[in-house]
Amino acid sequence: MKVNITKIVITGGPCAGKSTAMSWVQRSFAQMGYKVLFVPETATELITGGVAPWTCGSNVEYQKCQLRLQMEKERIFEQAALTMDTDKVLIVCDRGALDNKAYMTELEFSQVLSYLGTNEIELRDNYDAVFHLVTAAKGARDFYTTANNSARTETADEAAALDDKLISAWTGHPHLRVVDNSFDFETKMKQLIAEISSFLGEPEPLEIERKYLIEYPDISWLESLPNCRRVEIIQTYLRSENDDEVRVRQRGYEGNYIYFLTTKRTVSDLKRVEIEKRLSEREYLDLLMNADTTKRQIRKDRYCLTYENRYFEIDVYPFWKDKAIAEIELNDEAAEITFPKEINVIKEVTNDKSYRNSSLAELQP
Repeated sequence: MKVNITKIVITGGPCAGKSTAMSWVQRSFAQMGYKVLFVPETATELITGGVAPWTCGSNVEYQKCQLRLQMEKERIFEQAALTMDTDKVLIVCDRGALDNKAYMTELEFSQVLSYLGTNEIELRDNYDAVFHLVTAAKGARDFYTTANNSARTETADEAAALDDKLISAWTGHPHLRVVDNSFDFETKMKQLIAEISSFLGEPEPLEIERKYLIEYPDISWLESLPNCRRVEIIQTYLRSENDDEVRVRQRGYEGNYIYFLTTKRTVSDLKRVEIEKRLSEREYLDLLMNADTTKRQIRKDRYCLTYENRYFEIDVYPFWKDKAIAEIELNDEAAEITFPKEINVIKEVTNDKSYRNSSLAELQP
């Protein structure tokens, strides 16, 4: 039996509800037929065991220990999952590798990456999806407490600032979702389960996406934001036996890339079934040999922006100097969307097939 393993991160600021969320995830996805495995939070394990930034020689030395242990634990869980007599395994990481970045300066983070012989793209995108629970210090301040975690020491203001840093650290991931405190706590948990279910494709892998044509954005403004990351994308369409849209994508930054194979089938104007698979570089290069020669390769800079707990993807193409595309994925077709005032929307083009990447790739006669 081939085991289908999905690895996700549940993260968030202090007192966000992660511990309770784990119980909800276990109950909900076990009922859907998943074997659910939990990778415990590494920082809490180390700090309660006496290994902390203030007991090690320096914060860098502590972060080297924490990140190395985090990576090794995940490898062990993945190795174990491959041996299990089940077809669906969900590995849930109580915080992931990029959480560490929020506790370091850029120099310290660079030193830790060098020590581990890895890069930020590989660490961040090693997870299939990331779900951030917003701290109670933002929107539910009366419920903020440090009493339920001996490793937690932050004040409410510090917790809110840390929450922002954590969202910033994960911004740029292909599948980041932010679950805030707009409703009561039980509804927050239900929203998390809905987001994970939508990503896993339960009951089917639907992608609900809205797309907007916008004026060419202020690139210097985007690149100045702590909650925005630029990602370089090269997208190649492959020949398909039916009406499915099949593509391979190279995604990364400054020479560090990961690769995906995506198949899409249209259900309605807003909904499409989407199946995505991570590829090795060798697999990616082999699939390029099946490129659809009637379409050009699409190259673009994608600016991933978190704003008011929504995750925007702004695509800037080299062949447009006056406009760009902004996309947002949702789990509710009726969800309200608010853009930053710096983004000038020309019109919504969700239902306009001419603005799809597959159409933009068409070679003009």
